[in-house]
Amino acid sequence: MKFPQTLSVRVARVEAVTPVIKRFTLVPAASEVLPGFSAGSHVLVHMPDGARTYRNAYSLLSAPGERGAYQIAVRRQERSRGGSVYMHERVSAGDVLQINPPANLFSLDRLAARHVLVAGGIGITPFMSYLKELAGQSVPYELHYAYRARTHAAFRDELAAQLGERLHEYDAAAGERLNPRALLAAQPLGTHVYVCGPESLIEAVADGARGLGWPESHVHYEQFAAPQPGRPFRVSCARSEREVEVSGEMSLLDALEAAGVEVPSMCRGGVCGQCETDLLEGEAERRDSYLPAALRSRKIMPCVSRANCERLVLDL
Repeated sequence: MKFPQTLSVRVARVEAVTPVIKRFTLVPAASEVLPGFSAGSHVLVHMPDGARTYRNAYSLLSAPGERGAYQIAVRRQERSRGGSVYMHERVSAGDVLQINPPANLFSLDRLAARHVLVAGGIGITPFMSYLKELAGQSVPYELHYAYRARTHAAFRDELAAQLGERLHEYDAAAGERLNPRALLAAQPLGTHVYVCGPESLIEAVADGARGLGWPESHVHYEQFAAPQPGRPFRVSCARSEREVEVSGEMSLLDALEAAGVEVPSMCRGGVCGQCETDLLEGEAERRDSYLPAALRSRKIMPCVSRANCERLVLDL
């Protein structure tokens, strides 16, 4: 499989959006323009740290037609594996970063009669480009934005000025809660719902839609979940004849990359299928949202899954 070439970008500006979220403006470091992208796209940012390189996916906030600069927002995670801390503490204006070209796993459905966007916390980021595109269309849309407290509501003032009555807010600190089932029950036929945020919010929206008989094709979600830690294990790569030790705090994909084993990846969150790998021996601990049950005994998603035994053998 051919790996995409990275793009060199220079950090033109870093600004604090909330106490834990920063917005980065990235401009071309070598060429005059950046590749175009569609609403809902993300880029993979490479962050070299000695012998290890962090790679995190971040949604593009920019208008899809904007090719002079990209914008991303990074929330500093309380239990960061390194990437968000790297961006917050070590990246400043003037620095040059490597990113993968934009990819889209969360695009708008052009056949929808109505768009309902549901964001939880930092899950607002993919909808920033959505809203810029929807503003020029005739299809009705609205945004439902749930956050922990007003001080943590990234881009809230921008959204209020842009959307007016299309913005519906749910401030948990004020006791306001989003009821996904009630929201979906009030929607006309032909509506599509898009949700990004914590797993609990995604599950609540998906369960609500399922309970109301919504077609699965009308429910869209995105989640860039950090791989959870686990017990250490070993991996044997059959084709490259390499043995790789995976620590409890490192993902299988990160360990393979650190050992020089190339694995294609895109979302790094277990949803896109790009890193799907044949499992030749051993039992995997499944943590992805992609593989169907029929393939789970012989395939693995290295970005999020781990071993349920001492050693795995992969076709790499």
